Amino acid sequence: MFGGSAKSCRVVGIDPGLTRCGFAVIDAQGSTVNARSLGVFTTSPQSELPDRLAALQRDIRELLDEFAPHAVAVEKVFFQVNVRTAMSVGQASGIALAEAARSGCTVAQYSPNEVKLSIAGFGGADKQQVQRMVQQRLGLSSPPRPADAADAAALALCYLASSPLTAAVQAALGGRS
Repeated sequence: MFGGSAKSCRVVGIDPGLTRCGFAVIDAQGSTVNARSLGVFTTSPQSELPDRLAALQRDIRELLDEFAPHAVAVEKVFFQVNVRTAMSVGQASGIALAEAARSGCTVAQYSPNEVKLSIAGFGGADKQQVQRMVQQRLGLSSPPRPADAADAAALALCYLASSPLTAAVQAALGGRS
């Protein structure tokens, strides 16, 4: 699943959102993966937008500073029916991407379908299927909750599954993407 090497890697997955932003810190050593931390950052809808964005930025910065990951995987803002939701997810995603870059991490983005395909083997998997597969892959006693934390863990696992392929393609292209 992760190239079979004994190389270690720490990945933070971020499922961006302004009201609820899921995060997961996953350690990989060869083919063994462990969850170091799973959770959700929250901001109050009653607070002003700049204050909410600043709080989310502070939380993400503290997470990245504390765990010093090699990589950060963020869900791509793909499509939202509700424009207000799309805007807030886009703003949260921008903060996550900027903080990951500030930390010097490798940054990857995946669509929801890419994550579901990588984790559950089916791009149309539902939330419960993703939660069960994350539970299984991380050896957890129960599915991670809330769903935002499970989605963040799925993003980190997707990065770990795809990064050897990405490295091989880049090497074949002589470092060009």
